[in-house]
Amino acid sequence: MEKKQLAGVAVDRIEKVFGEHPEYRRAHARGVIYEAIFSANGLAKEYTTAPHLQGGEIKAVARFSHSSPDPTWTDIMSPVKGLAVQFQLPEGEITNIVGVNSPIFLAKTPEAFTKILGIVTSFKRGKPRLRELAKLLIQYPESRAAIKVIKKMHAPASFATGRYHSIHAFYFIDQEGKRIPIKYEWEPDAGMETLSPKDAGSLPFGYYEWEIEDRLQKEPVSFRLNIVLGEEGDPTADPTIAWPKDRRKVTIGQLTLTQLAERADSLKFDPTVVTEGIECSEDQILNFRRAAYSISHERRNSEK
Repeated sequence: MEKKQLAGVAVDRIEKVFGEHPEYRRAHARGVIYEAIFSANGLAKEYTTAPHLQGGEIKAVARFSHSSPDPTWTDIMSPVKGLAVQFQLPEGEITNIVGVNSPIFLAKTPEAFTKILGIVTSFKRGKPRLRELAKLLIQYPESRAAIKVIKKMHAPASFATGRYHSIHAFYFIDQEGKRIPIKYEWEPDAGMETLSPKDAGSLPFGYYEWEIEDRLQKEPVSFRLNIVLGEEGDPTADPTIAWPKDRRKVTIGQLTLTQLAERADSLKFDPTVVTEGIECSEDQILNFRRAAYSISHERRNSEK
């Protein structure tokens, strides 16, 4: 099955499992978008020729989101939160970094991801039936690590206190053409802060959106952009496997929110849209996202 056809099947199955919600994204349906400024400190020059990472400031937009495709889920039913950033380059060009507060993904191939959506049909209430989950783990043992991470995960106390991982690997290319594998990480300047299950369970619907806006009125909200440098043997094609925790990190810039964005919900945060000096890795899930995002975007816009 060709990539676009398979992406259509995946989006269809998301709608079947989580319901159809016109005008919403098919994943990370509910969120809030801010205008921002990204300041590159120049330390990325050693690794890449990407223009937005050489130094100086550019405009950006940042979308914080809850992972569920169902926008009616409560905040705590989506412990996985997202941060998608679109950098606005000169001459109308863009590039994106998409992150979540889990370091790994559930599947390593588009075929596996699509089949998993066919297995776990009971996810409408936030948790699949145990029989379905057992069936999934038997067929796709690589999913065990991601499920274990999610089960142990505590939701961040705020969108502003989560650490967001790119999950997928990319390649930075320097002036000599040398490639090095990297992963992105947004680290909150406010520090990491999570909620206990009891406290998280008491949050009202929409708390995260209200909280970050209130926070921004009182103090700056910003994140450091780190790159994690891969070493020989680190998997670049399998997002179900985390890199070792001792890998070197380099802070290459800072994202600072300025104000709520107006009329920005039609934006598409495709992580495969990269610039000179950056290449997508061989990760099949990463490259599959281009077709899946396009189908979701087309359907969402046609519903308006």
